Amino acid sequence: MEIFLSAALGELTNRSINFFISKLFRPQALDVEDRLRWVLLQARVIDDEAMGRNITNQAMLQQLDMLRDSMYRGYFTLDSFRYQYRHDKEELNDRPVSYYSLFSKINYVKDLCFSSRTSTNIFEDLQKVHDNLRSMIVDLNELIMFLNNYPRMYRQPYSMHLLLGNCMFGRQLETELVINFLLGRKPHHGEELEVLPIVGPGRVGKSTLVAHVCKDERVRDRFSQIIFLSDHDLKSEKISLLTEGCTMECQNGRLLIIVEIAGDLTEEAWKQLCSASKMHVADSTKIIITSRSDKIMKLGTTGVITLKYLPKEAYWYFFKTLTFEGMDPEEHPRLASLAMKIAMAQNRSLIVGNMDACLLRDNFNHNFWLKVLALKRRINQKSFSEFGMHPSDLLDQSRQTHLGTLRSASETLMVYDQYRCSSEEEVPDIKMEDVVYGSVKPHGKFKALAWRSRIPPYYSYVYVCEIRQELKTSAAKRKRSMRNGITLS
Repeated sequence: MEIFLSAALGELTNRSINFFISKLFRPQALDVEDRLRWVLLQARVIDDEAMGRNITNQAMLQQLDMLRDSMYRGYFTLDSFRYQYRHDKEELNDRPVSYYSLFSKINYVKDLCFSSRTSTNIFEDLQKVHDNLRSMIVDLNELIMFLNNYPRMYRQPYSMHLLLGNCMFGRQLETELVINFLLGRKPHHGEELEVLPIVGPGRVGKSTLVAHVCKDERVRDRFSQIIFLSDHDLKSEKISLLTEGCTMECQNGRLLIIVEIAGDLTEEAWKQLCSASKMHVADSTKIIITSRSDKIMKLGTTGVITLKYLPKEAYWYFFKTLTFEGMDPEEHPRLASLAMKIAMAQNRSLIVGNMDACLLRDNFNHNFWLKVLALKRRINQKSFSEFGMHPSDLLDQSRQTHLGTLRSASETLMVYDQYRCSSEEEVPDIKMEDVVYGSVKPHGKFKALAWRSRIPPYYSYVYVCEIRQELKTSAAKRKRSMRNGITLS
């Protein structure tokens, strides 16, 4: 018995000593937070410097792309800890817990994947992100030295929110890949046209990417003329007329043809385009074709570029920068916490993100932001319960979508259709943000401007809408769901 007791006490003593040693030498969360903030600042300096320079080396672009991904992941992890985990924990400790507030907190945490995370798990995430980003910056010493060899694109420094608002965020690598395709020369002379397919879901930025590339001075100097075709043009005689019209201008020059396909491209239409191009213009013609369908990938002669939606980490960095502009989110932790929740409810939609960022900037008020978040969640919950999909996914599929208004919970804002307009076309005077969040209440079906892009090709996105009143039976159901003064649904 004495031997057993002695062994047990010895084991307990060893475990206690190991526990106190680990607590003594383990870095505290606040220390890791400070170190991560410093490493992120270093990464941001490198990224800002790179964004202001015209870099053409693909290896450097790939390294910078990896650095940006790690930086976005670092900011997302750090902000999740500062504005979600820690902020919501303080609110729960300071306020009496009701059924509704507890349910809301659970939803907040689930949105950010913290439903089953402990403080130790979050600390380990902070440490891991810090270590990865720090080692990456150390490996980029040579890249930082080479940055000075590339010319600046801007004559004066710009704030990051101005750069993001006037450039194509997160597509630096894809932009240079397209430019390299256009500036590259054929390894041998042949009759085959050089074709680059760009594939991706709707409103991911395919047309904007091409417009950005066509604006580049190197591309404009390379090609004598750039023509744009749609799938409607491929079904008409416009192909021959356009290519024939380019003959005189492109006799000693080069022609770039941009083809934008909404649906599938038929083999007959493609053969007609290739035949007309070879007949009327020189063999230096190049074609870029964009589509949502993967079927066009087989048309590529030098690879394919696939665009995807921004990762949640990059999307948060984009939305935070535009929302707070030149202000420091750390000085407004309550608003930053709400902004992060609003961003997570947007499903990475760039149109909605730009629209909401402008709205929140113009109404820099905690109560207003809280109402916006509540509306977002109410809309999303209704959409998932009725259709099993996020509202933005329904819009991308051109399906009728139920939205709501901040003015009244009994109103349903129906979106029947959406389309985009060129910079030359007229757009509605009614803005979507005024309908959803403001005092404007049009009658019957109407068109509303959702967002006007500030970068080429300067598209405006328009929704066809109608405001309806919900049936009173929904209110009766809510009353029946009340038990003991607590709303259960």
